[in-house]
Amino acid sequence: MESEKVTMLRYRGSKLSRMKKIDIFPKIEETFKETSSVGGTFSIFSFLLIIWLVYSEINYYLDSKFVFKFSPDTDYDAKLKINVDITVAMPCSNLGADTLDSTHQNAYKFGSLEEEDTWFELAPNQQIHFDNKKHFNSYLREEYHAIKDLLWKSSFSTMFADMPERSSHPDRPYDACRIYGSLILNKVSGNFHITAGKSLNLPRGHIHISTFMSERDYNFTHRINKFSFGDLSPGIVHPLEGDELITNNGMTLYNYFIEVVPTNVKTFLTSVNTYQYSVKELNRPIDHDKGSHGMPGIFFKYDMSALKVTVSQERDHLGMFLAKLCSIIGGIYVCSGLLNNFVQFCYTFIMCNWDLQSVGKNDVQSSDCKPIPDVVPVSL
Repeated sequence: MESEKVTMLRYRGSKLSRMKKIDIFPKIEETFKETSSVGGTFSIFSFLLIIWLVYSEINYYLDSKFVFKFSPDTDYDAKLKINVDITVAMPCSNLGADTLDSTHQNAYKFGSLEEEDTWFELAPNQQIHFDNKKHFNSYLREEYHAIKDLLWKSSFSTMFADMPERSSHPDRPYDACRIYGSLILNKVSGNFHITAGKSLNLPRGHIHISTFMSERDYNFTHRINKFSFGDLSPGIVHPLEGDELITNNGMTLYNYFIEVVPTNVKTFLTSVNTYQYSVKELNRPIDHDKGSHGMPGIFFKYDMSALKVTVSQERDHLGMFLAKLCSIIGGIYVCSGLLNNFVQFCYTFIMCNWDLQSVGKNDVQSSDCKPIPDVVPVSL
C-alpha cells in the first residue's frame, strides 16, 4: 500500500515584508503631503547647514587636544640624562668640564664628555645653520603659548639636525674647544660647570688646577648648540639652545640657574618620559680688587622640581561624538520645520487678507483661503 503524500504550501514572500508588517510607526501617504517653493528653499538651506555643521564636528573630533596635569614626582630612583654640545673659546688643554651634585659623589662616576679642539669662528655653512637655529629657537620661546598645540602634535623631536662639518678650515692653530656628549646623573640638584684647568678628584669633591695659566689665557666666550635633559620629544623647547655669548673680559663668571621639570608625554602612539626646564641667566666680571670674587667659568646650576607634568593627547568619546551628530541633525530638522510652518502661516495669512481686500469676499477662489460667509442680521 502506497503512503499518502501530503503537500503543504510554502511561504515564498520576502522576509523584509514581514519586518515591514511589524512597523508600528505612523506613515503619511503621498497624497497628504503638501509641497511648496518655501518648503523646498528651507530644505535646501537645512541640508547645507547640516552638512557644514557635521563637517565641522568631524574636524573638531579628529583634531585632538593636549591636557596638562600636575602631580607630585614620586620617581626618586630615576636617573637624569643631560645632553651637552658647547663650544668655548679656549683650548681643550686649559679647560675642564664635570658635574658635582648634592650627594658629593665621585665626579667621574657619571661618565665623561668628549673634547674636540676646533676654531670658535664658524665656517660659512656652519654659521648659516647656527643663525637659523638661533632665530628659530628665539621665535619658539617668544611665541610658545600661541603655537604650543602645533608643537606637541608635530612629529619632529628636534627642529634642526646636528652641526654640519666645516666647509673650510682656517690656517691657524686651534683657539676653541668643543665639549659634547651625554651624562647620566642622579635625579638631585647639582652643578655642571666648565672652568679653567683640569679637574682633580678628592674624597669630598674636586678641584681645578690652573696654576700655570694667566689672566690672558681666560676667555669664556661660548656658544651653546645643544643643552637638554632626558630623551628628545616633540613639543619641548630647550631655552638655551642657540645662545651665543661673546665677552671682551676673559675673567667673567656665567651662571645659569635651571629648574628641571619631569615631563611625561603620552600621545596616541608613544609615551616618553623626559624633562623640560626653565632658566635664568646671570653673569658678572671677576675683579678681586673691586670686591667681585669667584671663579671665572660657565656654571649650570640645576634643581629638580617637586611636581611632574603629564601631557596627554585626548579627544571626545566616540559615543559623545555620535550623540552630537544626532543632536545637530535632529535639531536643525525640527527647527527648520517650525520655521517653515511659521513662514507658511504668515504667507497664507497675508495673501488671504490681500485677496479679500482687493477682490472682495464673494470672489475669493484661492484654495488656501476659504471665503467668509456673509452674516445677515435677524430681527427678533
